[in-house]
Amino acid sequence: MHVVIMGCGRVGSTLAQSLEQRGHSVAVIDVDADAFRRLGGEFHGTTVNGVGFDRDVLLQAGIERADAFAAVSSGDNSNIISARVARETFGVERVVARIYDPKRAEVYERLGIPTVATVRWTADRMLRQLVPEGNVEVWRDPTSTVSIVEVPMHPDWIGHTVAQLEARSGARLAYLMRFGLAMLPTESTVIQDGDLAFMLLTDELSASVAKVTGSAPEGGH
Repeated sequence: MHVVIMGCGRVGSTLAQSLEQRGHSVAVIDVDADAFRRLGGEFHGTTVNGVGFDRDVLLQAGIERADAFAAVSSGDNSNIISARVARETFGVERVVARIYDPKRAEVYERLGIPTVATVRWTADRMLRQLVPEGNVEVWRDPTSTVSIVEVPMHPDWIGHTVAQLEARSGARLAYLMRFGLAMLPTESTVIQDGDLAFMLLTDELSASVAKVTGSAPEGGH
């Protein structure tokens, strides 16, 4: 893949190095030429000094052959404008923009441009560390929509299947920890004594799922 990155701050430079290590070709755009120092001497991609939504700058970065475009500068407006130019003018399929304002992020998600709302994601993560609300969160996606949480398990769930747990809780079981090892269960997997359940949830489901899994299943087996 050829990937164009707009912004050579900590996120942009780390992303560029990671992509190049995976064998992709990378071009990085930044208005500050000194920012390219973050890439280090091992970086062999292209660096273009200029504004990330300028047509000529984008062409220098190889936008016409790009498979993906990431806008990760420190400015919301610059990020979203450049993301839209990449998507709408040059037809780049994979486009993502970092947006600090969560309200703006929601608007651009509806336009079909995935956004990483840094502030919202960080705040939600901190909130859940401070107020766990009975569930222990172990992972949250960058858009702060879906999380994996360890849910309380009532002893009476022992002997029930994963299919029964999912049907009654309305959520999906991501994995089980059994004897200290993670395992991917199937619908027919039977819950055993000592199992720890980690479920995929949205915030709206969190409380109701915890109530279901933390109580004895209705109707027994």
